[in-house]
Amino acid sequence: MTINFENKKQQNSEASVESSRRNFIVGSAAVAGIAIAPSVVLYQTAHADSLQNVSAKEGASSKVRWGMLVDTTKDVDWNKCVEACNKEQGLGNEEESRDDQRTQYIRVVDVKNKGTGYSMSLPVMCQHCEQPPCVDVCPTGASMKRPDGIVLVDRHRCIGCRYCMMACPYKARSFVHEVLHDQKEVTPRGKGCVESCNMCVGRIDKGQEPACVEASSGAIVFGDLNDPDSAISKLLKEHGGKQIRADLKLNPAIHYQGI
Repeated sequence: MTINFENKKQQNSEASVESSRRNFIVGSAAVAGIAIAPSVVLYQTAHADSLQNVSAKEGASSKVRWGMLVDTTKDVDWNKCVEACNKEQGLGNEEESRDDQRTQYIRVVDVKNKGTGYSMSLPVMCQHCEQPPCVDVCPTGASMKRPDGIVLVDRHRCIGCRYCMMACPYKARSFVHEVLHDQKEVTPRGKGCVESCNMCVGRIDKGQEPACVEASSGAIVFGDLNDPDSAISKLLKEHGGKQIRADLKLNPAIHYQGI
């Protein structure tokens, strides 16, 4: 009887410790959410919304899959797309961060064939994969995919573990290292959070095209990949297109011509 009593006493003690540990973690996470990204908490409280609710309220549907077709053969200054993206999303205000730490939703990559000497430039952003590895590794559900295929980060849930950054084969995600000011409501940002191209989801939900598409002078075509009559589907059927690292079988929504 004594042994059973002692075991029972030990079990109660262990249960109490485990309960306290869970409460501490939950409490710490709540405090961290306020301390790490206060603007995100305020934004979502004011709007009584989270990114996961947006898709339902804005009518995102799996019948649609948004995508882009980038024609790298056209003579375009891709930096204009970067500038348009920065302006739309309120980027570029990280005054204290090193250049290699600044957030980039789009970056211009220079590629050269060593055998032929042929060189080219192309914009690379989140590829909005059908099977996004960033979503698979996220421990909190902050990395997620809307029904229409747009991959997003819920800053309110992001704990800054950066697993998604390591999992992304396109190096398309950035980490915010400092407190930010002059943010835009459409893209709440917070210190200690990961972020990436959201395909200008706020514009899409209003029936507009992403900012980079408008700034590309026709070099980037945006549309519904599930609609055979959309401009992007017709171009892909007629001229084809390639996906970066198609061998990974992630089925990105961003297609390229001329690579």
